[in-house]
Amino acid sequence: MVLAGEYADKHGEDSEAVVDYNGNPVDKSRTGGWLAAGLILGTEFAERVCVMGISMNLVTYLVGDLHLSSSKSATIVTNFMGTLNLLGLFGGFVADAKLGRYLTVAIFASIAAMGVALLTLATSIPSMIPPPCSNFRAPENDCVAANGKQLAMLYAALYILALGGGGIKSNVSGFGTDQFDPSNPKEEKAMVFFFNRFYFCISIGSLLAVTVLVYIQDDVGRGWGYGISAATMMIGVLVLLAGTRLYRYKSPQGSPLTVVWRVLFLAFKKRKLTHPSKPDFLNGFQTAKISYTPLFRCLDKAAIIDDFAAKDENRFNPWIVSTMTEVEEVKMVLKLFPIWSTCILFWTVYSQMTTFTIEQATFMNRKIGSFEVPAGSFSVFLFISILLFTSLNERFFVPIARRLTHNPQGLTSLQRVGVGLASAMAAMIAAAIVEKHRKEKALHGIKLSAFWLVPQYLFVGAGEGFAYVGQLEFFIREAPEKMKSMSTGFFLSTLAMGFFVSSLLVSIVDQTSHETWLKSNLNKGKLDDFYWLLAGLVALDFIAFLFFSMKHQYKVRQHIEVLENDEKELWEKGNGVA
Repeated sequence: MVLAGEYADKHGEDSEAVVDYNGNPVDKSRTGGWLAAGLILGTEFAERVCVMGISMNLVTYLVGDLHLSSSKSATIVTNFMGTLNLLGLFGGFVADAKLGRYLTVAIFASIAAMGVALLTLATSIPSMIPPPCSNFRAPENDCVAANGKQLAMLYAALYILALGGGGIKSNVSGFGTDQFDPSNPKEEKAMVFFFNRFYFCISIGSLLAVTVLVYIQDDVGRGWGYGISAATMMIGVLVLLAGTRLYRYKSPQGSPLTVVWRVLFLAFKKRKLTHPSKPDFLNGFQTAKISYTPLFRCLDKAAIIDDFAAKDENRFNPWIVSTMTEVEEVKMVLKLFPIWSTCILFWTVYSQMTTFTIEQATFMNRKIGSFEVPAGSFSVFLFISILLFTSLNERFFVPIARRLTHNPQGLTSLQRVGVGLASAMAAMIAAAIVEKHRKEKALHGIKLSAFWLVPQYLFVGAGEGFAYVGQLEFFIREAPEKMKSMSTGFFLSTLAMGFFVSSLLVSIVDQTSHETWLKSNLNKGKLDDFYWLLAGLVALDFIAFLFFSMKHQYKVRQHIEVLENDEKELWEKGNGVA
């Protein structure tokens, strides 16, 4: 197999060359498009089935089977999810710097399959589970908590899965968009819809996980549930490999982090030099691929050609003088940080859906007739909401917004994120009200129906349908082209930080409240106060987001006009895949 990097080396062409499986210029009638993108999404579908099937019900296993406290169990889940998303940066780095997106997805998907297989063993071998105990929620109990050896195997499985999942998540969307040519107006229009189809597809995987797999885990056995997840991941790898000859490939272009550090280093080193009177005097101005911007003007000094850099042997040494293109790429990355920082708290709210909301469900009436719904399966309302609002966004909200704003995208990526943050705030307000009502009923021996949890799931699901797509599109499209995988990893790091912030908040609240807020017996705690705290933090964050988003200037791009006559055709083709 010959990939794009080898083709560029052999033929001396631009490293942005797009080639086929054999390393030849692509025949666009035979490669790429929705078929190739659909096969690629199969791997992300499998990753979602595994990760959501595990994370959405893991807290009940940690509390009920391993006899850990609610706060410790929540921290284990959020740290696992945070690490998985943070490792997206590593996966993006590997793809951009060395392996390319295809090989990175294939390798890390195999690693993820190994992690789930190990988790199957960790939850199936009797010696890896402490003795059963019926009063594990009582303040004073004689339950034996999982020991270090038992937790070590569990942690090993979870973090191998986290490594594999991080590599998949940071590259699947980028590899999918590689199948569309942004210089072709028709394919550019198709790519506008790719992000919604991408998230719709993985939401189907999540929905399957929290219904079928959670039921199997609770009623048949954890080993069976996780074993099915492992098999699904293996099938995802095979589907990816099956499409090898259909894909379009782009070469890895070296570590983008090296460019960032190099520009920052040279700008600091040359900080005492005088700015040139015109940007025309910066190194590589005439051949720059990105237009000059006055933002972060101090970085321009990295591209100043001083006497030492003017020598022939030094002018092309990137550690002596940067090009204007490299400086502008670093400026583009730095522009993303304010938005990045204000996206974090949405995922802190989301993490509550995998931890304390599941715990709430265990204290509520979950029966439908004689059937008792597993606590983790109430997450189905989260994914129904995501699917509903993702579909409505494309069918209903975007056309209306397009008419109102005269923007071909309808809602911009940042407007979608704003809707997501507002929904997160509403979710925490609803959660606090429901929890207070639940505790009042519990004092009289009445179990409130678990379906009272539906509003908070719907608000978070609706918010995620907007925020995930908006953030993903924002970070991929606003970052430099050569940093596409890294920019996806950068986006995933907001998820990671959201989960880590949740762990940090739980620790702070535990210490400052002397463990009176977040108890294993929620009837004795003050979970509603914790939700009000989150609602207040998100409100402050939303104000900061509005400030930064109004100041952000989008990249100038072409071919984004979406004609209504073409929308129906794109939707029909896309639905054939999704």
